[in-house]
Amino acid sequence: MPLKLYMHPLSSFCQKVLVALYENATPFEPELVDLGNEISRADFLKVWPVGQFPVLRDGDRVIPESSIIIEYLAQHYPGKIPLIPDDADRARETRQEDRFYDLRVQVPMQKIVGDRMRPDGQKDPFGVQQARAQLQTAYSLIDRTMSTRLWATGDQFTMADCAAAPALFYANWALPLSGNLRHARAYHDRLMLKPSYVRAIEEARPYFALFPQAAAETA
Repeated sequence: MPLKLYMHPLSSFCQKVLVALYENATPFEPELVDLGNEISRADFLKVWPVGQFPVLRDGDRVIPESSIIIEYLAQHYPGKIPLIPDDADRARETRQEDRFYDLRVQVPMQKIVGDRMRPDGQKDPFGVQQARAQLQTAYSLIDRTMSTRLWATGDQFTMADCAAAPALFYANWALPLSGNLRHARAYHDRLMLKPSYVRAIEEARPYFALFPQAAAETA
């Protein structure tokens, strides 16, 4: 039975797993989940009652959460690119950077984007201001770190870069990287040219209209 990934192409965390799968050409069957469709949602909740994707199904095993899915793939379906290094210290650094992009970039980005989707009278300007400050701090840290690195942890593409690609793609829509962050911008640009992420973005493109951002940004 092939691996099945319950996902939506527009989801940044799903894109993170897709990059890992595409990097190692791991065979899998995508199962698009439309949470706005009653039948699709009900079918997904039977698999994972929490109702959040991505979720990987491998026979009777159900594996949720993007980082855990990539860990599972590295253990049970290793490919030519070791997305989690064998060396314990480098593996820890990879996990640390992975969490950084998920928590310090994705979370404030989602706050900014989510607020744009709120109806008038229910927006949270103070929360958005805090999120923008958090994201700017993250950008500064990325710029400093990437001044001496090709990828998130050095010369090797890892799980941390799988996390960074969608995080920076959407964060740059929510709060554009300024010109003085040249190392962060250069890293963003390298990620946008990675074939595995180019493929993920092309699959998401038909759904871009669902993401609240200026039309010029999707041109």
